Amino acid sequence: MASLRRLYLVSRPLYSEDSLAEKHEKIHRDRKTLWHHVIEYFTWDTKRAKKAGLSLLPIIGWMRIYQIREWLLGDILSGISTGLVAVMQGLAFALLASLPPSYGLFTAFFPMLTYFFLGTSRHISVGAFPVVSLMVGAVVTTLVPDDLPHADIPGFEGLLPDQRRVLVASSMTFLVGIYQLGMGLLQVGFVVMYMSDTLVSGFTTAASVHILVSQLKFVLGLVVPGISGPLAIIWTLERIFVQITDTNLCDLVMSLLIMGMVFVVKEINDIYKAKLPVPIPIEVIMTIVACGVSYGLDFVPRFGITVVGPMASGYDAPTAPDIDVMRASAVEAFPVAIVGFAVAFSVAKVYSVKHDYTIDGNQELIAFGVSNIFGASFKSFVASTALSRTAIQESSGGKTQIAGLLSAMLTMVVTLALGFLLEPLPRSVLGALVIVNLKGMLMQVTILPSLWRKDKPDFVVWMVTCLASILLGLDLGLAVGLGIELLTVVFRTQFPRCSVLANITGTDLYRDRKDYMCINEPKGVLIFKIPSPIFFANVDFFREKLIDAVGFSPLKVLRKRTKAERTIKNNSKWASKHKGSVVATWPDLHADEPDQPVKIDWNGELPSNISVPRVDLHSLILDFSAVTFLDIAGVIGLKTVWL
Repeated sequence: MASLRRLYLVSRPLYSEDSLAEKHEKIHRDRKTLWHHVIEYFTWDTKRAKKAGLSLLPIIGWMRIYQIREWLLGDILSGISTGLVAVMQGLAFALLASLPPSYGLFTAFFPMLTYFFLGTSRHISVGAFPVVSLMVGAVVTTLVPDDLPHADIPGFEGLLPDQRRVLVASSMTFLVGIYQLGMGLLQVGFVVMYMSDTLVSGFTTAASVHILVSQLKFVLGLVVPGISGPLAIIWTLERIFVQITDTNLCDLVMSLLIMGMVFVVKEINDIYKAKLPVPIPIEVIMTIVACGVSYGLDFVPRFGITVVGPMASGYDAPTAPDIDVMRASAVEAFPVAIVGFAVAFSVAKVYSVKHDYTIDGNQELIAFGVSNIFGASFKSFVASTALSRTAIQESSGGKTQIAGLLSAMLTMVVTLALGFLLEPLPRSVLGALVIVNLKGMLMQVTILPSLWRKDKPDFVVWMVTCLASILLGLDLGLAVGLGIELLTVVFRTQFPRCSVLANITGTDLYRDRKDYMCINEPKGVLIFKIPSPIFFANVDFFREKLIDAVGFSPLKVLRKRTKAERTIKNNSKWASKHKGSVVATWPDLHADEPDQPVKIDWNGELPSNISVPRVDLHSLILDFSAVTFLDIAGVIGLKTVWL
């Protein structure tokens, strides 16, 4: 049964700008000068100081409303669950950054300490993120390659290769923090708005491919030096396939078993997430089992596998970054800063909407900037957030960042007291855990058919970003993706999809006549719609589309009619024949007023030697409901369509 539709009748007088101004006087407003804005900005009072304090220290806001009985137990359970996963992911993601695994625990600890006070999100789990870790690893392998001379940096003197890599990662992280802090202080958090969901999806999918390839050497037990730069993924695959016969079967079998088990249990967690109080920590379970088996069966001497090895048993004193490394990584650090913040902000926004609180993009930039600067002083690498950890922190009952602080404390306990238990852990196990957690990012390719059907420019952005990031590297690929995205914005505004509207039979709705079968077009009336602003870049396109829609050029018709009118005035025989008729009516053409205006029916009978295009259109309606602005060129262009 069709639902009843209400009928609305709107009746109001029509106004022009002049008639409206005559009847309704505008209020005169004094505009503030730039000097007044400067004085106002530097004028402080108690209210503004309180607001600034709450803005810079968001912890004050949510601690005042903290409900101990309802929230504390959930935060504790969530902190323990998230901390266990953070330990495993910290070790695994450190391999992506080409660093010793124990430094991943530093990234799970130090940045969280400052984000706890400065961050506006109550649910994200701050720490290593695979895409950002891989981008850091690309810089590390460039400056400290495995099989080539290291970069000529004075600070490298007297350091072992691993120590040089740590110095590069921490110095670059310090620079990333400066970039983020600077953008936050300059209030430019809106920059992430230029990274659409489509671009981020294509970029992270390409990053997951890079991550997959980078972990193959651990899963297969091969020695493959890190390669960076354009086509690095091709050369890495080539080296892997050359050595494929040297695969360590113990590493391969163990990795496949762990990937299978983790995948199955993760699917169970997804299916029964509503019934499970806490997701099954399968990564932790498999890590403990792998450590025990590797230690008990002496995998290292018997099968020659590579293990995590000695773990850091404490924290060093804070150190200053290396200026030469910062100078060498200045270009690469900026996209890392943008990607790290964009991912964290996107995830934070999802959970803020779900739990009904607000987040501040500029304050998030400040929080991550300070966190990365602080963490870099203690040799951690760039921190962002991981989707899986954040999902665990939220789904296991976490309400505030107390859960995040507890997870950081758990990684501290492992670093200070329990790290030796992880020394026999095979690196192939960490590689397997990284690969199996790529499922969500790799499955983003399933949106391509939908993008193709709904929005082809977005499809192009996704494909170009993904392919460029895979082939050229993540930094250049992101730049290419941003360029293509800006081009699509230009394309959408400069070449909008103009349409001719028609009435849908039986309704009072007007839609594009190409989209419906049963339509009614009023005779002699054309409704033309342009869905974008009209400005200097697209006014010519708009004029061409309008001429195509009406089927003739008004200027050409006007010129032909003017010429025909002069000819008809001089054709006394034809004028006498049709004098007084409807076809052509004017005073006596032989009178003393030869310039008397003539009214001619141009669709009627005309002399045989005169050819004027027939025009059946008597009314043209321009639908400018989607036109947000007109510039001077647009106004002039509209006039020249008919004049």
